[in-house]
Amino acid sequence: MLTDGQFFDALRQGLWVAVLMSTPILTAALVTGLAIGLFQALTSIQEMTLTFVPKLAAIVIVFWLAMGFMTQTLVSFFDSQIIPLIIGAT
Repeated sequence: MLTDGQFFDALRQGLWVAVLMSTPILTAALVTGLAIGLFQALTSIQEMTLTFVPKLAAIVIVFWLAMGFMTQTLVSFFDSQIIPLIIGAT
């Protein structure tokens, strides 16, 4: 049977893995948004697609580049935390 401590430890680890996996994508969106915002402020161009399209492209590129890291992180979490909880080998 799963104790409260084991449950909350697995939950804490799962949230940390989610933070680690989302960091590259969120960082790319933040940096791209700041760069485009600065460009818009300097040139007085207020086009909505100018912020959306480059940010989306940066997110897709970073997701494609970080896919291996994300997969490895998630598989490692499942192998070390979730699978042992399921089979009861804690």
